[in-house]
Order: sequence, then C-alpha cells, then structure tokens
Amino acid sequence: MAKQVVKERTVSVRFACATFSISETCYRYQSKLSTENERIADWLIRLTHNQRNWGFGLCFFYLRNVKGFKWNHKRVYRIYRELELNLRIKPRKRLVREKPEPLKVPTSINECWSMDFMHDQLSNGRSYRLFNIIDDFNREGLHIEVDFSLPSERVIRTLEQVIEWRGKPKMIRCDNGPEYISEKITNWAARNNIRLEHIQPGKPQQNAYIERYNRTVRYDWLTQYLFDNIGEVQDYATRWLWFYNNDRPNTAIGGIPPARKLISAVNPLQLRAGSSDEQFLGPILGTGSQLELVPEMV
Repeated sequence: MAKQVVKERTVSVRFACATFSISETCYRYQSKLSTENERIADWLIRLTHNQRNWGFGLCFFYLRNVKGFKWNHKRVYRIYRELELNLRIKPRKRLVREKPEPLKVPTSINECWSMDFMHDQLSNGRSYRLFNIIDDFNREGLHIEVDFSLPSERVIRTLEQVIEWRGKPKMIRCDNGPEYISEKITNWAARNNIRLEHIQPGKPQQNAYIERYNRTVRYDWLTQYLFDNIGEVQDYATRWLWFYNNDRPNTAIGGIPPARKLISAVNPLQLRAGSSDEQFLGPILGTGSQLELVPEMV
C-alpha cells in the first residue's frame, strides 16, 4: 500500500511510511531468493517422479532422516505446494464398527514375525505368488519369495533360510491359508519351538503389520511394472527389499528406515566384540546391489 501511494500520489517515502506505520527499512526491503529453494524443488521433483505414491510426509522424512538435510518442514512444504505435487486423496465411505483391539507392539528383535501371500500376473496373464515375511519389531522385510506355486514345503524352506542368518522367532503371525494350517508346517513349528499365531477368519486387521507392508509392496513397485518372467520379479523384489530396509522412511517407526531402528536396538559394544548379534545386521550392512529408485543428486 505504501509503495502504491508513493507511486500514484507522488508523496515522500517518509510520509507514506509514517502514514501506514511501517519502517523505511521494511519499505525498501527486497526478498532474496535462496538457491537452496531450487535445490529443494529439484529433490522433490525427482522423488515424486521416481516414487509416484509418496506424499509430502515420506518425501520430507527421506530428505531429513536418510539424506540428512536440515531444511524446515514448513519451507519444504511451501515449495511442495508451489510445485503442485500434492497427491489426490480419494474420499472413501467410513463404516461404523466397533473399535478393534490394538496389535501388541513387539519390544525386541525376533519376538514376532508376520507372513502372508500376495498375487499378481505376468505380461502373458499367468498368475504368480509372493511370499512375504517381516519382523514386526522394526517392520523390516526379511524375505520375498516369488514363484508360480508356493506350497507348505516352500514356506518351510524359506523360513529356514531366513532363520539361518536372522535367528529363530518366538512367534509367527499368519492367516488361515492352507499352507499355514497344514500338518507339515504345524509339526515343523512344534519341533522348532515356534508358536504359530493364526488370526481369526475374516479379520485381516489382526495381521495389520504385514497387511500394511503388502500395500507398500503393491503400490511402490508391483503395480507400476509389468514383468515377463519370474526371474525378473524375484530380482526386482530382492533389490527393492534392500532399498525398503535401508533407505525408505517408515512412518510407523518414526520416519526412519527399518535398518536404522535395528542398529539402534543392537548393542554396539557386542558388535565390536564379534557377538552373534552381527547376524541381525549382516544382510542389511552387506554390499548387495542397491536399487536406484532415487538417483543421487550431483
């Protein structure tokens, strides 16, 4: 207003500032565009291009907790809005139901695992299955097994392979699929002193940790790519699992990757002493091929 009066009424700057009760310093101030804003915008564009289902929260957690930038969330969100990167949130009808009993939160590694199956199709229309295993403590993906058929024998073999490097869980939560209630896997669990916790039929919310993980698998890559054979799916799943555990922020554990929570849970002194706790970190800290979902900035 003061500048408009000075321009149109040809009054002095001092008179205009006194009239509108502002200082002459404020009148003459010119905003300085920071080059960091361009850098933030470049990061946000790259993140949302490579991770199309990431909203502002995951983008900010990735920049703050994974890349170590100290930008204020209000500043990042302002640029995020200016770039019009907001995801469209489809409203859905809320069903009135009783409040479900909350899941027990594990307090240590290998206290409880969860496992579940997923289904998808190759480019030729043939269906295949994915067998997912996670540790509920830090939401870490332990393994993704892919094949056309995954009977109980394959489930047992996959679990034994994970136990070799991870250790034995006290309990495994699963649904009532035929692979999980078969006599073979029941006897195997009894021999290994592992309790199988079957959820109630028709209540997948009782296995919410793995159900939420399945959603991440599906929306992060499974529905975004069309594969020609099982080998391609298994290769991509293995590389994506490394990215999920080491680089992808997880809002359920404070916006940090599962690997960071796992490292904080293991005693560093025991690791330096060569304790058996190293088995928990081996696959995470190994030199496996990293999935370049988010290219490095130059």
